[in-house]
Amino acid sequence: MSTALNITGQLLMPKATAVWLIENTVLTFSQIAAFTGLTEIEIEALADGDIGRGLVGRNPIDHNELTQDELERCQNDPASSLKMPKSTLPPVKARAKGPRYTPVSKRGDKPDAIAYIIKNNPEISDAQITKLVGTTKPTIAAVRDRTHPNTPNLRPRHPAELGLCTWQEYEKASDKGLKAQGKDPEAVKAERLAQQQASLAQQEDDETSSQSGGGFDFSNFMPDAGKNIFGSDDD
Repeated sequence: MSTALNITGQLLMPKATAVWLIENTVLTFSQIAAFTGLTEIEIEALADGDIGRGLVGRNPIDHNELTQDELERCQNDPASSLKMPKSTLPPVKARAKGPRYTPVSKRGDKPDAIAYIIKNNPEISDAQITKLVGTTKPTIAAVRDRTHPNTPNLRPRHPAELGLCTWQEYEKASDKGLKAQGKDPEAVKAERLAQQQASLAQQEDDETSSQSGGGFDFSNFMPDAGKNIFGSDDD
């Protein structure tokens, strides 16, 4: 059990925390969404198993991101919001300006993150991508035009899962891009979720059809109806 205090004011693993809250509490989707920084649509999808399959829940109480008293208070009052406990340590000073620092071990993941954004969230502008991923516009152009040296090996992966940005930052960038296009972010997210669910359902149907339609045909190895098992005609 971890005893380290969370001094960042943010959850380290919001989706895993959401899974735990869904499975172990009676909190509303709205309360869980507000605490984790995810959307209610994502919380509902996690609860239904449409996304995050196999994701292990993370207990926020064990990691000092929530107290038992606070959890019980909000379970008894669906209109209230969960609050993280205050740390007695001095706050971390955020760097006001300058490019986002990315550890050397994660710099090779940037093209994968760029590919994911271009494929799944085209509303996010290049300027926003440079801030989210900590990259440059020429690199973004190379990934988009498939002229990047590592193009054959690119695997689109969510930048938040790679640790290049937070889920909240990504969500904010997407909302900003959609609003700039004159679109309702919640409506677009609902449409995308419906498409994902339809795609998953189609995949399951295809797998079921392939399993039921398979099998080995033994008819060629069965004796003819007019012969007995020894190969002679019936009398």
